[in-house]
Amino acid sequence: MRWYLPLLGVQLWAADGESLAAELRRFTEVYAKVEENAADPVAPGPAFETGALPGMLRPLDPHSVFFSAAQFEQLKELERSTRKGFGSIVSLLPGRVIVLQALAGTPSGRAGLMPGDEILAINGIRLDRLDIDQLVQLLTASRQQQATLEVRRPGNARLLQFVLTPEDVDSPSVDRAFLLREGVGFIRLASFDAAAGRQVQEAIERLGGASLRALVLDLRNNPGGILNAALETAALFLQPGQVLVTVKGRAKVGEEIKAPTGHHTYGFPLAVLVNGKSASAAEIVAGALQDHRRAVIVGEPTFGKGLVQSVYPLSGGAGLALTTAFYYTPAGRNIQRPLQGQLERSTHALQGGIQPDRLVTPEAMTPLRAVLEASGAFPTFATEAARRISGISKDYEVPLELVDEFKAALAQHKIQPSVGEWSKELPWIRSRLTQEILNQVLGVAAGDEVELRRDPVVRAALEALGTE
Repeated sequence: MRWYLPLLGVQLWAADGESLAAELRRFTEVYAKVEENAADPVAPGPAFETGALPGMLRPLDPHSVFFSAAQFEQLKELERSTRKGFGSIVSLLPGRVIVLQALAGTPSGRAGLMPGDEILAINGIRLDRLDIDQLVQLLTASRQQQATLEVRRPGNARLLQFVLTPEDVDSPSVDRAFLLREGVGFIRLASFDAAAGRQVQEAIERLGGASLRALVLDLRNNPGGILNAALETAALFLQPGQVLVTVKGRAKVGEEIKAPTGHHTYGFPLAVLVNGKSASAAEIVAGALQDHRRAVIVGEPTFGKGLVQSVYPLSGGAGLALTTAFYYTPAGRNIQRPLQGQLERSTHALQGGIQPDRLVTPEAMTPLRAVLEASGAFPTFATEAARRISGISKDYEVPLELVDEFKAALAQHKIQPSVGEWSKELPWIRSRLTQEILNQVLGVAAGDEVELRRDPVVRAALEALGTE
């Protein structure tokens, strides 16, 4: 084993076979020489906190980190903090923020924000001069304190002003659950918070329970979360006693975690959707279901984060986050992708992540789609159209006459695709208009259903399940 400890430009190596005592003695000798002879005086605190200690951890992996007292306190504060917000769902475009939904009982809902409202300024900062990244930063910052919004409402010549105070917002792990078709359920699991397993089971029961013909479980963009929540979710589809995950490290030879006995399980066919942002707990679930041949995995290779992290308080208020083990699938695959700078360990030099059984990528963004999305044409037209359409239900589909109106509105803004472009994209355009109108009339969940039904990854999952 080799340790690299940079201290004020001095490099120290500890080679295999040399005792720790000898290396520590060499280290203190170097420090003494530096303290005695360096051109500038040495401050012991910064020398160790920004030099020696981080340098010792750097060869391990990027996730093993030393925290100074101030940094460790900040970390604990972040863990204690709750998510705050205004309870509105918005569409972001360069220089534009359009409200899609104001959730009932939230600050936005109580204040009277409505679908189609366009937010022009937040706390006096005009949004028309900001790009997408700047808008995200401003919206994130505004949720931390009271915010004043200037809003343009379609059909209202006068600008409206809303003062919103952020509140704790409940973000459920299961944010979408509906039937893709008769007997075929769809559940999107956004994260693995403490109640994720229970929420998945409740969603399954609402959709039909054990009588479902099949289920699509969407773990795309799921960054992970609490391990127990992932284990509870995987156990819903596996038999008691089957291995869910194995933990291996120097202190853990190979701890197997198995599905508990007496746990309710479902036997219908299952497809799991993943992508490059599916990580950690999401990969544990996908890997367990794949190894036991319980589910077909559809989508793109996952992120590859299978670290067991332990946090240790140190003297003086400092702290240490240390990778102490790795997660392996039941078949012995290391979930963690190889880490740059990690110490050489042949047992960890594997591909990492979960490779899908069916590789399917999202639909490509064509030039016409990019122009239409960037222009904000869909939400703008949908806001006006929704005001004159009555009796809209979840089964609503935009008629072709309205699509022609949309085309004419685009021409007024000098967006004039060729006949070939328009014909090729007509089904997608019609679907996007339907989605935006449902967003504003029935809520974003209804619009999401339209989007997910045309999603090529979802359609590939249905095909794999034999239900397409």
